[in-house]
Amino acid sequence: MSLLGKAALAMWWDMAPEVKAEFEDWHSHEHFPERLAIPGFRRATRWTSPSGGQGIFVMYEVETHETLLSPAYVARLNAPTPWSTKMMPHHRNMVRSQCHVVESRGGAVGRHALTVRFSPASGRDADVRAYFKSLGESLVSRPGLIGAHLLRHQTPALALTTEQKIRSATDQVADCVFVVCGYELAALDDLVSSSLADSLSNAGVASGHVGGLYSISHSATAGDIG
Repeated sequence: MSLLGKAALAMWWDMAPEVKAEFEDWHSHEHFPERLAIPGFRRATRWTSPSGGQGIFVMYEVETHETLLSPAYVARLNAPTPWSTKMMPHHRNMVRSQCHVVESRGGAVGRHALTVRFSPASGRDADVRAYFKSLGESLVSRPGLIGAHLLRHQTPALALTTEQKIRSATDQVADCVFVVCGYELAALDDLVSSSLADSLSNAGVASGHVGGLYSISHSATAGDIG
């Protein structure tokens, strides 16, 4: 698989402009190194809105889904640093999905990313997987694009953590996530407005899917912080 592991933690939230600079400082210089020091965390990547908006997309690639239940990770979730405690209330409209990697083709880090959050229609799980598998295989060689990855959420048996309490809101989840990475924003924009938009319902995706475009801000692997 192209992702560095069999699972991924995918997250979206909004960050107000007045705190974005400090957020990126904290996230790059404290939070990423802290997370990547946890056994099983392989790579962390942050994308932000290409238009300068408030949207943030972060993906942690992890060894297995069990990594997201490991004592080392849970300990960090329940012992945030003072800087983390300051910044986490600014994570607004959090969507947080702890996912198995279902399909993964091509590169996982590109200048731009498209994410589609969705649920399969009732009884259409197999159709959805077949559709996105075929789509991913075709996208990785398309001009402007480099990779496509399908994720499926499974809620771990984990009590509410200190970090969640600090955010003062219940995290939403996305049942499934399709991530497309590329080096040309226009290629991802074309994908949204053309073939992908027309074919999702026929493929078995329930109504109400949410798409978003992002540009890379920072990426690091566990080896980068060694």
